Amino acid sequence: MRVVIAEDSVLLREGLTRLLTDLGHEVVAGVGDAEELLKTVAALADRAELPDVVVADVRMPPTHTDEGVRAAVRLRQDYPGIGVLVFSQYVEERYATELLAGSSTGVGYLLKDRVADVRDFVDAVVRVARGGTALDPEVVAQLLGRSRRQDVLAVLTPREREVLGLMAEGRTNSAIAKQLVVSDGAVEKHIGNIFLKLGLSPSDGDHRRVLAVLTYLNS
Repeated sequence: MRVVIAEDSVLLREGLTRLLTDLGHEVVAGVGDAEELLKTVAALADRAELPDVVVADVRMPPTHTDEGVRAAVRLRQDYPGIGVLVFSQYVEERYATELLAGSSTGVGYLLKDRVADVRDFVDAVVRVARGGTALDPEVVAQLLGRSRRQDVLAVLTPREREVLGLMAEGRTNSAIAKQLVVSDGAVEKHIGNIFLKLGLSPSDGDHRRVLAVLTYLNS
């Protein structure tokens, strides 16, 4: 896996680089601001050496507000084949919604304070690089709270909402079953009901798992 890291904290950037490198991945670049991130990815694109995934902080110079997540949105627009994982201390709701409401593949948003295990973090990076999703449940909760399409969720039962939240985290059916202490078959039934109630047909393919969460994040 080829990774670009955008993080203005040198210690954290070097720590992430060492962590990923020790696990056999290649960090092709590490940058400290959003402008340099965009320039670096563009240069890699010119050489036909695009990374598999970009890990970007939300707050970076010069204003330390939302430069990182705005750059992430730009990268997903310009290079849809790249996975983008935003790694932050808070949820920037406006751009997070835009980040997650486009393509349903290769996207993640994790909160730094809630990453309890480095292996879980690396697994999330790998999942995003491979076209999957990695969404912190707090991110999902905040975005759904702002959505103007909450009426869509009204048709779901409390258990279906719970399953939907776990799906949004990128968990497999087996992992959901373990978390809820139910059978795999029960989870499959809940997911089938969710797809049906949200109007997601089999023709939507594997992306239905993500679309079940992201379709009502559009504002």
